[in-house]
Amino acid sequence: MKTSILVLLCLLNAFVFATAAVDYSAVVQCLAESEIPQAEISRIVYRPNDASFDTVLLSLIRNRRFNVSTTRRPSAIVAPTAVGQISAAVLCAKKLGVQLKIRSGGHDYEGISYVSDVPFVVLDLFNFRSIDVDISDESAWVQAGAFIGELYYRIWEKSKVHGFPAGVCPTVGIGGHISGAGYGNMLRKHGLTVDHVIDAQIVDAGGRVLDRKAMGEDLFWAIRGGGGASFGVIVAYKIKLVPVPAVVTVFRLEKYIDQKATEAVYQYQQIADKIDHDLFIRVLLQPVTRNRARTVRATFIGMFLGDASRLLPITTSEFPILNLTRPDCLEMSWIQSVLWWDNNVNISSTPPSVLLDRNLNSANFLKRKSDYVKTPLSIPDLQSLFTKMAEIGRVGLVFNSYGGRMSEIPESATPFPHRAGNIFKIQYSMNWNEEGEAADRNYTNQIRELYRFMTPYVSKNPRESYLNYRDLDIGTTDNGKNSYREGEVYGRKYFKGNFDRLVKIKTEVDPENVFRNEQSIPVRQPFRGRKSRRA
Repeated sequence: MKTSILVLLCLLNAFVFATAAVDYSAVVQCLAESEIPQAEISRIVYRPNDASFDTVLLSLIRNRRFNVSTTRRPSAIVAPTAVGQISAAVLCAKKLGVQLKIRSGGHDYEGISYVSDVPFVVLDLFNFRSIDVDISDESAWVQAGAFIGELYYRIWEKSKVHGFPAGVCPTVGIGGHISGAGYGNMLRKHGLTVDHVIDAQIVDAGGRVLDRKAMGEDLFWAIRGGGGASFGVIVAYKIKLVPVPAVVTVFRLEKYIDQKATEAVYQYQQIADKIDHDLFIRVLLQPVTRNRARTVRATFIGMFLGDASRLLPITTSEFPILNLTRPDCLEMSWIQSVLWWDNNVNISSTPPSVLLDRNLNSANFLKRKSDYVKTPLSIPDLQSLFTKMAEIGRVGLVFNSYGGRMSEIPESATPFPHRAGNIFKIQYSMNWNEEGEAADRNYTNQIRELYRFMTPYVSKNPRESYLNYRDLDIGTTDNGKNSYREGEVYGRKYFKGNFDRLVKIKTEVDPENVFRNEQSIPVRQPFRGRKSRRA
């Protein structure tokens, strides 16, 4: 019996590798038929048995859950250096019927840009990272493979009074960040990242290279928060910069339950979306052991677009329980605040050029989920939540303040609908280092348990989620067929009423569903493709 099983496993492995080899050869042949010179093909296509294949693949894997022995590897990685090569890769994927996964930074929490359960090819845009900042009209063209940190640095090089409202993690790729909406610590002042996109370059399902005028306003609307990988390959975005003051103020305060953490979080909910638009406050709730007992620590992390002398009267008046004092406040330039938010706390000795470092020191096993809160939790509700967090184990919560500019922009302005009426967004966060299925099951069950517990306190009908916090728990589709019925389950949670418009646009621009993944926008008519389902 054991011998039979071993033989079966060997045959299965042989089939998998044979399939991958065939796919690789077919891709190379198709690219050659597309008149891509062989010398270029050899430079941009990586096959599984190349010495550099794993280096390229692993360099942008940010979640170790999708880098284990059982993780299916792509049949090939195509890393184009010219837009024409992107067009050729898209047309080849279409011709061959192979799934094309598009990767810019690899921070998608479910590995959607580099994992699949069917033979697939990764189109990796790490060579597309040019940034052209034009201070004269306060804009910049930034390619999809550039990192947020690189963009911040290039803006700072040209101006000390301009910035951009994007994320706080500098190694996130621009392409995925913007196409999924994007936000950062200036969202209450300036809104989302996509609210500042004024043009784009995309390769569509026909291999055409389109700018805003050529693609039309519907497609331009869709790729600003609707997930670019559902509609084409984002090559670059043109963004509008925002003004930043010469001095910003940051702070970080920790409170435990015996230090009125519960009361502080309760008061935070009353003012988070109403306080001065220049102030953004993030709250981290983390279960910890203190005095040999399990408890919860609340950390209040803030950034104010101004100096401390203007900030302190605001917090004293509107958030008195925080008890923010002058020694708690750190005044610095905007670019220094970027380093501070990235936990490079010794900003005096850390040069901004560190933002050009594209190497990730480590990658954890992780799982994320999201929610939106429209009604404050009461003191008893918070007490129950803290008790539950301490009981479950290690799941942390991150509250991100809304209001301000977010409440002024209509839900339909971009595919991202979570605007007015939200006090804050929740990110559920779980990291671990232990390998193996048992650890994966244990920690993912913990985060799912807390998510279930929060059901009465968050948005309903639908229970809303944030696209850039990808979560396959809320629904998946057969990524070979991508049916409307399955897609609607997660689509309503990510996009609410905007989902219907996204489906209409998808059906018009990609009727053959060339651009598909486990949570892509479906087409209206049935699409007969390879049947598969990812666990």
